[in-house]
Amino acid sequence: MRISRKKAYWILAATVMATVVALLFSFNFIRAEKTLERSVEHDYAINEPQFRREMGVLLGPGITRGNLVEALDNGDEIFPAMLEAIRGATQTINFETYIYWSGDIGREFSQALSERARAGVKVNVIIDWVGGLKMDSDVVARMKAAGVRMEFYRPLSWYNFSRFNKRTHRKLLVVDGRLGFTGGVGIADQWAGRAQDPEHWRDMHFRVQGPVVAQIQAAFIDNWIKTTGRVLNGEEYFPPLVPVGDMDAHLFISSPSGGSESMHLMYLMAIAATRETLDVHASYFVPDKLAVRALRMALKRGVRVRVLVPGEHIDSDLVKVSSRAIWGDLLQGGAEVHVYQPTMMHVKSLIADGLLVSVGSTNFDIRSFQLNDEASLNVYDRDFAAHMTAAFERDLQQAKPYTYEEWLARPWHERLTEAVVLPLKSQL
Repeated sequence: MRISRKKAYWILAATVMATVVALLFSFNFIRAEKTLERSVEHDYAINEPQFRREMGVLLGPGITRGNLVEALDNGDEIFPAMLEAIRGATQTINFETYIYWSGDIGREFSQALSERARAGVKVNVIIDWVGGLKMDSDVVARMKAAGVRMEFYRPLSWYNFSRFNKRTHRKLLVVDGRLGFTGGVGIADQWAGRAQDPEHWRDMHFRVQGPVVAQIQAAFIDNWIKTTGRVLNGEEYFPPLVPVGDMDAHLFISSPSGGSESMHLMYLMAIAATRETLDVHASYFVPDKLAVRALRMALKRGVRVRVLVPGEHIDSDLVKVSSRAIWGDLLQGGAEVHVYQPTMMHVKSLIADGLLVSVGSTNFDIRSFQLNDEASLNVYDRDFAAHMTAAFERDLQQAKPYTYEEWLARPWHERLTEAVVLPLKSQL
C-alpha cells in the first residue's frame, strides 16, 4: 500500500517533533560539566582553622562572624515567626519556596504578603512551578492585584523543556534585608501543628540575624535574576548589618547552571573532617557512591555515625525503597540507622563533632547534589550544635533502630523493587 505524499509529510513532521521533544527531555538528565569523581581526603579536623578556610573558599561566600541563628520546631513555632516577620516588614520582603499549596497556611501567607504590598512594601516572591501546582489561581491573582511581584520558577514551556527537571528547592525569606529564614518547611497545611500525628509533619526552620543575612538575600536574588532578568539592590535590600550574636556562619547555594557541586562537596568535606560524631537528619537519604564511601571511611576512623530517616510515613515510596537498598554497606560498617515512627520526618540537618551544623533545603540525595537549586546554612558554634544534638536525640526517642540483620532478612519482593528503582535514584 502506497502512502500519499501529504500523509508521508505528516508522519515525517511527527517523527521529527517526537525526536526533538525526546532530545530536549534527555537534557534534563545529562550533566554537561565534570562532576566529582573521587572522595575528598584530608588530614585535618572540623575544629582546625584549615577546615574553615577551605569551606569558605570552595563553597562560595566566606564565613561571617556575629550572627544569631535560632532553631524553630514544627509549624506551631515556624509559621507564627515567619508571619510576624512578614507583617512587621517596612521596606522589602523577598520570599522563595518550593512547595506553596492552597489551604489555611497558604491563605494566611498570601494575605500577609498582600497586606504588606498594599502598604507600599516591595514584595518579591518566587515559587517553583512544580511545587506550586496545587496553588489556586485566584490566590495568585489576588496577590498580584495587591502588588506582590510574583514569579513561578521555570513554568513548563517549549523554550525551557530541557531544564524542566531542574527545580528550585530553596526555602528563603528575607525581611528588610535584616531578618532571614531558611530550612525545610513548605507552605502547606501538613507542616502546621507540632508533628502530633501522621497528617502533620516533623520539620525545623531557622530564624537568622546578623551579617550572614546578606548572603541569604544574595541567594534569593540569584534566582530572581534568572526568573526576571532584574537585579534587586540598594540599601533597602542590603542595609548595613551589625553583629547580633556570636555565631560564625555562611550560606551557600548550588544550581545545575553554576556551583552544582557545592552541596556534594560540602557533605564530602564535612564527613572527611569528622573525627568523633556525625548525626544526620535525612528526610530523603539516597547518597551516591562517593558519599557512601566517605561515610564508610569515617566509620573506619572510629566516628559514630547516626542517620535518622522517615519510616512508613513518607511522601515518596520510591525514595524509601531506593534509600533502603543503600543501608546494607553502612550498617555492616557500623553506622546506626534509626527509622522515625510518628509521622513524615522532613528535617534536613548535619551535625559534625559537636561544632558544625548544616541546615537548609538540601537533602542527602543525588537530586539535591546535582539537579535542584539549593541553599544551605552552615553554623560553626558549639552551643548551637548542642541544641541541635538535643533535638536529634529527642527525635531518636521516637524512632526504631534498624539492624543489619533486618536488612539481610528483607523479603525477595523488596529486593526486586530495589533493583528496579535504584538506577533511577538520581531522579528521586
